Amino acid sequence: MVLNFNVFKKSSPDGKIILYLSKRNIVDHITFIDPVDGVIMLDNSYLKSGKIFGQIVCSFRYGRKEDEVMGLRFQKDMYLASSQIYPPLDTDNPVKLTKVQDCLVSKLGSNATPFRFKIPENAPASVTLQDGTTNLADACGVQYYVKIFAGESETDHNRSKSFVAMRIRKIQFAPVMRPLSRHPCTIVRKDFMFSPGQLELEAVLDKQVYTHGENVQVTICIRNNSNKMVKKIKVLIQQIVDIVIFQNGQCRTTIASVETQEGCPILPGSSMQKTIAMLPTLENVKGRYGVALEDQINENQEHSLASSVLISSSDIKDVFGIIVSYSVKVKLYLGALGGELTAELPFLIMHSKPEKKTSNTSS
Repeated sequence: MVLNFNVFKKSSPDGKIILYLSKRNIVDHITFIDPVDGVIMLDNSYLKSGKIFGQIVCSFRYGRKEDEVMGLRFQKDMYLASSQIYPPLDTDNPVKLTKVQDCLVSKLGSNATPFRFKIPENAPASVTLQDGTTNLADACGVQYYVKIFAGESETDHNRSKSFVAMRIRKIQFAPVMRPLSRHPCTIVRKDFMFSPGQLELEAVLDKQVYTHGENVQVTICIRNNSNKMVKKIKVLIQQIVDIVIFQNGQCRTTIASVETQEGCPILPGSSMQKTIAMLPTLENVKGRYGVALEDQINENQEHSLASSVLISSSDIKDVFGIIVSYSVKVKLYLGALGGELTAELPFLIMHSKPEKKTSNTSS
């Protein structure tokens, strides 16, 4: 029986350590995170005498690399997992091999050693912040690495030639929503001093979760029971980026907007219902500073807006985390004296979970 699979391979500068990974996209299921499984192949010199260590490193850059002067460094590295891979310390409980690991070990021979790392549940998502340039190699954000190196201890990083690091990323997929779930809806009202009646605004989305490249449809219902006039309507889709490490590290960026006076002015005692469709894409804000993007492992791959980040509880936000969310804002303009009436609805933009591929086997 032959099993077909893809493997990512990278070797150290001296060629004595070769790292194999079966996947570089690590899925966060909210309640647990898929483990990082791999295999290393070692030179005979390390098999006789030497120690090999492995680590999962979360690197958080919060400033530009070009501004790092006089030893100042705008980057923090967090070691989420670290252990000695060879020789294995726990020989009584060996790693339970996956199918890919089993095939690799069988093919590579006795020089191959499997490993497995577990990422903590509250680890931050892989997110990059747009800095206004086309080069995002040193952009601010969160990135993950699998590091394998030879040394005397887990902190011995002096052998630069016996060192290999491969980028991975932590991703989330859209949750499965029930078909009969209610549409997101909000109703806001405004009273006016020295004026009777209220102005009521109702905003409804056609669903809660959208995929990238999908139109967001907003249905607006305005009931004007006041003596004011609605002169203009504006609808915006905003990306909210919350950088947890900073106390005031929240940034709002308008991804798409529509401004209309169709059906206006809405006179006292009248009402109006209208549906507006908008497409949130990176093309609308390309090059704008502070926009959150998905971390891309392949430099040739096109960048896209970051997906919404789901967390199990707001109390366990990681200090290195960047929380991305989206919302729709509807604004009614009543003129200089009447002011504004604003309604806001949060929603999710995420990738759909891909269907499981059946393995191609032949005997």
